[in-house]
Amino acid sequence: MAEARPIATLEFEKPLADLECRLEELRKISGKQKISVEAEISALSEKLTAARREIYGNLTPWQRVQIVRHPQRPYLLDYLRLAATDVVELGGDRAYGDDRALIGGLATLGSHRVVFLGHQKGRDTKENLLRNFGCAHPEGYRKALRLMRLADRFQLPIISFIDTPGAFPGVPSEERHIAEAIAVNIREMFTFRVPIVAVVIGEGGSGGALGIGVANRVLILENGYYSVISPEGCASILWKDRAFAPQAAEALRISSIDLKELGLVDDIVPEPEGGAHRDWETTVANTLKKITQHLTELSQLSPTRLLETRQERYRSIGSVTEA
Repeated sequence: MAEARPIATLEFEKPLADLECRLEELRKISGKQKISVEAEISALSEKLTAARREIYGNLTPWQRVQIVRHPQRPYLLDYLRLAATDVVELGGDRAYGDDRALIGGLATLGSHRVVFLGHQKGRDTKENLLRNFGCAHPEGYRKALRLMRLADRFQLPIISFIDTPGAFPGVPSEERHIAEAIAVNIREMFTFRVPIVAVVIGEGGSGGALGIGVANRVLILENGYYSVISPEGCASILWKDRAFAPQAAEALRISSIDLKELGLVDDIVPEPEGGAHRDWETTVANTLKKITQHLTELSQLSPTRLLETRQERYRSIGSVTEA
């Protein structure tokens, strides 16, 4: 578990880290030297609580992006280990190979037997090279399509876990037609007659996210983001400088609150104070609860109505304002 290791401190969390260090020193002094410093400990604890409430209650979009990229955040395999049973991973696209950046298979979530899909990142250099930093190749999306067709054939709900900065943009991807693979997935996901729930558990970047993201319900974790481009990519285009990423994150309106207001996501999954990396169990439990809630509601709809509501959802996105 992430909690067993020291949690890396983000730049904006340094004032909290300083207070935590001072509090720990006071407790050590109290224990070793038998000196009563309860009043000082109590005052410092209150100050730390107030500081946490101030910082985490007023996070900027860029600070949320930093939280969602935290290296100790739970990834898809962690969700499956903590929340799913009877997990059977299925590999290969039956055409080229098996992409380890996008995995899928069968699992039981709560009382629902489902087909799961999702991006998987790595925690160290070796694993990140294996998982290609969560950036899937065309064969990953074709594998996902094969599994979704399997779900449709056997009338199993589809649960999609999105966590990618984007599909892999390199030459091998272009040679194997990444744009076509994503486009086909988007088209085909409008035809499946089973409930589809997509959850943005981390980064939701561009077509790489949308390639498995067409759903009846789209959920997002509190600190997740869902955007056509990363803040750094946007800053490079508009300001010619990646240093303007914080301003880009603000302008893109990529935070969960903005996305809910714009109608791009249907529900927000709350995270523990400070981010999902601080409490995996609570994060996974909250996510499973939301998935089960929406899956239960969707299970009451007929296959025809599932298709209609999915199409209506995407047709209703966007608005035109005339001066």
